[in-house]
Amino acid sequence: MISIEHLDKQFASVHAVNDISLQAQRGEIFGLLGPNGAGKSTTIRMINNIIRPDSGTILYDGSPFSDAIRTRIGYLPEERGLYQKARILETIVYFARLRNLSGAVARKRAEMWLLRFNLAGSERRRIEELSKGNQQKVQIIIALIHEPDYLILDEPASGLDPVNQETLRDIVDEQRAAGRTILYSTHQMELAERLCNRIALINRGKVVLSGTVDQVRDGHGGNVVRVEFQGDGSFLRTLPQVLDADMDSNYAELRLRPDVSINDLLPHMIDRIRISKIERVRPSLKSIFIDTVANVEREEKRMEAERRPNSGPYNHDRFREGGR
Repeated sequence: MISIEHLDKQFASVHAVNDISLQAQRGEIFGLLGPNGAGKSTTIRMINNIIRPDSGTILYDGSPFSDAIRTRIGYLPEERGLYQKARILETIVYFARLRNLSGAVARKRAEMWLLRFNLAGSERRRIEELSKGNQQKVQIIIALIHEPDYLILDEPASGLDPVNQETLRDIVDEQRAAGRTILYSTHQMELAERLCNRIALINRGKVVLSGTVDQVRDGHGGNVVRVEFQGDGSFLRTLPQVLDADMDSNYAELRLRPDVSINDLLPHMIDRIRISKIERVRPSLKSIFIDTVANVEREEKRMEAERRPNSGPYNHDRFREGGR
C-alpha cells in the first residue's frame, strides 16, 4: 500500500500540491486524475523521492522511502528519459541491471516484453529511430521488467495508438491480478473509467472528488441522456432543455434540466439528426470532472469576491466617508 497524508508543495507563488491525502491499496489500480497542470506529476515525483514535499508523509506499507523501497518501485515518468543513441535491448538490460537483475535474466525478460509489445526483431535499433509510441513501449518495459511491488505510471498511454492502449490496459490488469499496488496518473477520463478501481480527481493541487468509480458516478446521477446519431449534432448543446453537453462526432452526453424527459427532447431532434440510440445513463467521469471543476471555480470566485475589500469609483460609502 502507498499511503499519502497531508502532502503539500509550493513553488514560489504556485501551490502545486495542497494538502493531498490518498491511499493506493495492494491489488488495485488507483487513478490519479486531472487536467494538465493539476498537480499529478508533482505528487508522483514526491512519492518517488525525486523532489521533497514541504510537509506531509509518504509511506510504503507503513515504511518511509528508502533505497530498499526504491528497488521495489516501477516508475514510468511522463517525460521520456531514454538515451537516444543507445540500442533498444542494451537500454532495457541496463536499467534492469540497476534493479539488481542478472544480465541473463534481464535479457530473457526484455526479449519477452519486446515480443509482447510487437518490437521483437528491433533489439539492435537505436532509441532515436523509434516513433514516440514505440519509445513509450520501451519505457513501459523498463518500469515492469524487475517485477516491482509498486507500479507508478504517469500518463502511460501517451503516444500509444488505440491498439497499443488496449495492450497496455491488459498488462496493467495483469499487474493488478498479481497483487501489485498501482498508481495510475492520467487526464484521459475514459481510460481511467474502464481501468481504475478507485480514483481521486485533482484540480489546482487539491483533491476535489474521490471514491470508487461507481461511488463517484452514483453520487452524480443527475438527468443525463446519451444519444448516438448521424449528422450534425452541434445544435444539441443549444437546446433550452440541455444544461450541458459532452459532444463527439457521432454521440453526445447531455445533462438535462431536472424536469425534462427523453420524450420532451425527441421532437427537437428527430428532424435534424438520425438517431440510432438514445438512453438515460449515469454521467461519465469526464462530464463529472468538468462539472465538478466548474463548480469549484465558481465557488472560489464567489469567495474571492466576498473577501475583496470594497473599492473603486462606484463605492459610494467610500466617497461619502473618505472623499471629502
